[in-house]
Amino acid sequence: MSARILTVDDSASIRLTTRVALSNAGYDVTEAVHGQEGLDKAKADSFDLIVTDLNMPIMDGLTMIEEIRKVPSLTGTPIIFLTTESDADLKARAKAAGATGWLTKPFDPENLVKIVRKVLGK
Repeated sequence: MSARILTVDDSASIRLTTRVALSNAGYDVTEAVHGQEGLDKAKADSFDLIVTDLNMPIMDGLTMIEEIRKVPSLTGTPIIFLTTESDADLKARAKAAGATGWLTKPFDPENLVKIVRKVLGK
């Protein structure tokens, strides 16, 4: 059974690029378009990893991570930020909120797959 990954990004092109890269690597990908939808899907289903944008409407990625970490069954789920932001203070806040890793856009899809494999150990 392949690992299940939830991707959360308001950009259709980023969701497509992420889905294609991860699906081609054998992962089962579910998409959400903003943090609230990502939070709802994470609570309703089981995922091995979450890849999220930071800046999104309705609920941003940082708030989504904080809310996910409040759910006991989701506290151990790895979360990778995939964002245009590269500020060190923001990275520190994301890590404190429970982010596992950080990848800056634009990104190389092969690099994303390498990071996912490393985080999942698969």
